[in-house]
Amino acid sequence: MSDHDDDARVPGAPPQPADQDELVDGRTLDELEDYLDRGRTPRDPGIEASAECRLTLRALERVRGLSLSALEDEASRLPSRDDTWISGLIESIKAEVVGGRDIPLRHPDPGVRLGVTEAAVRGLLRQVGDAVDGVVVRSSELDGDVTEADAPIEVTLTMTARYGVPLREAAGALRAAAVSALALHTELRIAAVHVVVDDVWLDEGGAS
Repeated sequence: MSDHDDDARVPGAPPQPADQDELVDGRTLDELEDYLDRGRTPRDPGIEASAECRLTLRALERVRGLSLSALEDEASRLPSRDDTWISGLIESIKAEVVGGRDIPLRHPDPGVRLGVTEAAVRGLLRQVGDAVDGVVVRSSELDGDVTEADAPIEVTLTMTARYGVPLREAAGALRAAAVSALALHTELRIAAVHVVVDDVWLDEGGAS
């Protein structure tokens, strides 16, 4: 989504020794978590100007909200489960927020090349999940050649659900919302959207 120049960082900031595959537009996940811990102050223009970094910050905020509220009841009974659940979400975020493949967008001028990153589309799908009550999207996969216009693409969304949420209805709502969002914001030819439910969490005060 945006080009990032490591030299644009705050003068004097130490280099971050991280594998390139673990960087989010040039920033480590730890760096972004520290920035979130500080309430995003002082404002870091490099982070705030990066669409991929902002998507990651929103995803981390979502995970923290779950750990502080929706998972509080479960954590009191199964503390190790809470740590594992949150760690799994963070690992899936780390895997998704790197740029990935470039997805082309059409433009009437053949000399103009437009596109979005695969990470941006995955961030969109995670936001779609946030809008469905009782659902969290753990991961998303785009199966097919997204770099080729009109190539058929199959999307797989792995979700978790709050205890008591009707799974069939929630999965259907997520699938419909994903199809609508992809049609609105991309030009991908979606052949199928698969939804996999892999976990259920107990809401605060829910059944034991």
